[in-house]
Amino acid sequence: MGDLLLIRHGQASFGAADYDRLSPVGEQQSLRLGAWLAAHEAPPAHVVRGALRRQAQTTEHCLRGAGLEVPVEVVSALDELDHVDLLARHRPDLGGHDAFTAELRASADPHRAFQQMFVAAVDRWTAGAHDHEYARPWPQFRRGVLEALTALAARARDSEGDTWVVTSGGPIAVIAAQLFGTPPERTFALSWPLANTGLSRVRVNGAGPQMVTYNAWPHLAGAADLLTYR
Repeated sequence: MGDLLLIRHGQASFGAADYDRLSPVGEQQSLRLGAWLAAHEAPPAHVVRGALRRQAQTTEHCLRGAGLEVPVEVVSALDELDHVDLLARHRPDLGGHDAFTAELRASADPHRAFQQMFVAAVDRWTAGAHDHEYARPWPQFRRGVLEALTALAARARDSEGDTWVVTSGGPIAVIAAQLFGTPPERTFALSWPLANTGLSRVRVNGAGPQMVTYNAWPHLAGAADLLTYR
């Protein structure tokens, strides 16, 4: 019987034309995570990731840091929510990446401005009044993540090792909310504090999946410059 080790991807390229790739910091976070896992955990029975580039790159660097070459399974239900779609529906006046970037740069604190805008966009998405507008409505996103959790947990019960699951803050928050008994509308309050390459451990036993560790980053101890949230 193995655990599910949920791993948030490394820092992506905030503010770049292509957000969906690791920054140099994200690469270092992922390498350090792999080295820490190799030193403190047994090799995984399975490695699973979402289909996004930043998830793939995090997996690649993590395995390199761990000195492992193992098969990797791709599960698209573990992809992050589509922040571009959510922001476009929330602020259609911005029109595209250039207008969006210009608005953020005009702010005294672009990261804070983005966070405020993103929280409002997520609130609109999860409210349920506009499901027809989104390519991946909130109920569909949540259902897909929980179905993936059920499938991974079922396999973990019969595994002799852990499953490393490289995903994003949204899916991790959905899983945490389900296991903590948090109301669905409060799901993303669990997402905002998640560190890049943070670890959350789900124990699988006869009582069902249980979250036993949430958002730990022991591999970043002593490296404050590598501790990021966006």
